[in-house]
Amino acid sequence: MSALAAWTIERAPADDDLPTDRRTAADTGRAGAVVDAETVLEIAGLAALVVGTSDLTKDLHAVSTSDRLPLLTSLSLAILAARAHGLTVLDGVHLNLSDDEGFAASCRQGRELGFDGKTLIHPKQIAAANAVFAPSAEEIEWSRRIIAAHAEAVAAGKGMVLVDGRLIENLHVENARRLVALAEEIDRLSAAG
Repeated sequence: MSALAAWTIERAPADDDLPTDRRTAADTGRAGAVVDAETVLEIAGLAALVVGTSDLTKDLHAVSTSDRLPLLTSLSLAILAARAHGLTVLDGVHLNLSDDEGFAASCRQGRELGFDGKTLIHPKQIAAANAVFAPSAEEIEWSRRIIAAHAEAVAAGKGMVLVDGRLIENLHVENARRLVALAEEIDRLSAAG
């Protein structure tokens, strides 16, 4: 995503406060915004949802922990709401710049939960975040294999196929196509420099 305008919200805004730029990212870092996420995301003009974990931790009166357990419900609700509206969803920042291992763990957890990426506060975090959120070579190879195998099955009149003992159907192929497209876009952007 390029040139997203950040828009911090505490709850669903009034009609005259709505953003007009289609490249707007709503920051649901406040408890009210997470609770009203469905209403917030019905607003026209949003391209992404950013979960502001620092504000959210404060609003919840939670303790900041390395496993982010106090935030998991809110993170999951925000991801569900974003997906229901077809939006990109970005995880909040990791504030401890001297904790590279903790940052990498937070990125891994974010990807496992379903985030598309992570908001960053320092250039030193870029490479580690990209390494986690970009599809691995193994994921790309697997994705291409299941896309091809499923296409052969469909051509033979079947709706699913076994690949290495795993049942593959259309939902797996959709995600595989998403990963391949993401990898191709990363390669394109990397080549453009």
